[in-house]
Order: sequence, then C-alpha cells, then structure tokens
Amino acid sequence: MESDDKSAGIPTNMRLLIILEELAQAGVPVTPTAVNETLNLPKPTIHRLFATLEEEGFLQRELDGRSYSAGRRLRKLSTNVLSSLRIRTARLSVLNALADEVGETCNIAVPDRDVMIYLDRVETKWPLRIQLPVGTEVPFYCTASGKMYLSTLRNAHLDRYLNTAKLEPYTDRTKTDRAALRAEIMKTRERGYALDDEEFIEGMIAVAVAIKGDMGRLVSTLSFHAPTQRLTLPEAEERLPSLHRAARELGALLVESA
Repeated sequence: MESDDKSAGIPTNMRLLIILEELAQAGVPVTPTAVNETLNLPKPTIHRLFATLEEEGFLQRELDGRSYSAGRRLRKLSTNVLSSLRIRTARLSVLNALADEVGETCNIAVPDRDVMIYLDRVETKWPLRIQLPVGTEVPFYCTASGKMYLSTLRNAHLDRYLNTAKLEPYTDRTKTDRAALRAEIMKTRERGYALDDEEFIEGMIAVAVAIKGDMGRLVSTLSFHAPTQRLTLPEAEERLPSLHRAARELGALLVESA
C-alpha cells in the first residue's frame, strides 16, 4: 500500500511540480528512480506520476525506454515564460543595442526537440535582409544557433543525435558527413561560439553564442546573421566581443527574473 501524504513528506499537489523542477535542474534526461532520490515516494507512485506527465505531454520518454526529457507542453511553457512582457521588454532593449552595434539582424533562439525556434528578433536597418521571423524553426546541424546548442550536449547525447538525425543538404555547403559535423561541433565547444558559413541559406552567414542561466547551462542562443554581399565570416567574427557581452547581459536578466 502506498504511503499517505504525511509519511511521504511532500503534498500531493507539489509532486508533479517537483518532478519537473528536478528535470530542469538536471539538464539531461532523467529516470524516475533518480528523481525519487529527492522525493522518496513509493515506487508505484513515482512511476504513476511520470506516466501522468508523459500522457499529458509534459514529459516524453527517451529512446532507451527508461529516461524522460521535456515534452512539447513543457517546452512550450518554458518558451512562453521567456516571452513574458516584463522580461521581453528588457531583452529587446539588449537586442536593439546589439543590432545597432553590429549593424545586422540579431536573434534569440531556444532549443526544441530537434530544432531551434526563434524567440526574439531585431531586424537590421539595411534594406537587404533575410527574413526569418519569430517562431521560425531551423535545424540544429546547419545553423549557428543549432550548432551552438549541440556543442553543449554531453558526448553521449551528441553522438545519439548525430547517429539518428537526418542530415539533409540545404545548400552545397551543408555538412552532411557525420564525422565532419562532429569535428566542427567539438571546435565550437572549444572556442565558445558557432558559425554558419552559408550552410542553411545560400548567401547568408551567421555567428552564435550561448545565453546561460543561473545553473551555468545554455538556456538559449544569441546570434546575428548577414548576407555575404555585405559581410564576410571573418568580419562577422570580429563582432564576437559585442555578441558575448550582450549574451552576458541577457543571462543576467534570466538570473534576476528567476
């Protein structure tokens, strides 16, 4: 028989929230057993709670059949929280200042299951621009923001992605060789920024860095992109100090609002 609420020590209406909190703090897929080290609930109870969260779309089971990661409803919830008006006003102020400084379109993107989603965007004042509006979904493997995210994954999770992802060419520069892509992601991890050398859209280059939350992990990415007619990739890299500074400011906003 399962323990009552008092013997479990955690109110029933808090259990699901604590599971989601533990998942967010771990930053990687978790098992019910691992989470239960904090909750100390009866085994049938913890598995029932995970099943409920999975059924409702807040969690999704990983390929190993044992661990769970954020489901679509939880990812949508986190995106909506990041888009709240008070936070967004301050965030757009930083983005506007960065766009003026680098002279190009700047974006904030968040990782979803297998794509990056543009959360915020400030357009360049130049008439020649590339349209990727807020809400656009772009692949991990051929965009600067996506490769920045991939570089923060543990090696086992990165290899799982590389082994299963369908690497379709968007341009003749798209890296579809898994070994070559992995090597670039390792280089991205080492240098702390990612590049898109016309790999997603012909005639467009991009640079991205991580925006980190209070746990020191990537929460979203900050990037700018430009047409090659106006900016070369080496010239874009010269703007990295501005990009890193803005990313630190945006990370501080996340911590302050937590």
